[in-house]
Amino acid sequence: MGPREHYSELLVTWLVLVGLTLASLGLGQWFHGASWLPVLVAALVWIKSFLVARRFIEANLAHPYVARLVAIFIVIAPAALVLTAFFGPTIARWASL
Repeated sequence: MGPREHYSELLVTWLVLVGLTLASLGLGQWFHGASWLPVLVAALVWIKSFLVARRFIEANLAHPYVARLVAIFIVIAPAALVLTAFFGPTIARWASL
C-alpha cells in the first residue's frame, strides 16, 4: 500500500469518526433521558475506540501483550459508562470512604 492509499484510508477513518461524533451529539440532543441511550453511547464509544486503536495507533501491529491491553481498555471504558449510567449512586457509595 502506497502513501496515497494509506492517507486516503486514514481520511475515511477520520471522517467516520467525525460522523459518529456528530451522530452521538444528535442522539443525545434528540433522545435526552432515554433509558437505552447510555448503551448506544457506549457502543459508539467502543466503535470509535476500536477505529482509533486499529487505524491510528495500529495496536493490531503491536506486540500481543500491548494489543491485549489496548483491547481490554477498549472494553472497559464503554462498560464503565454503562455501569455508571445505570448504577451510579451504588458505585459512588462503594467508592466513597
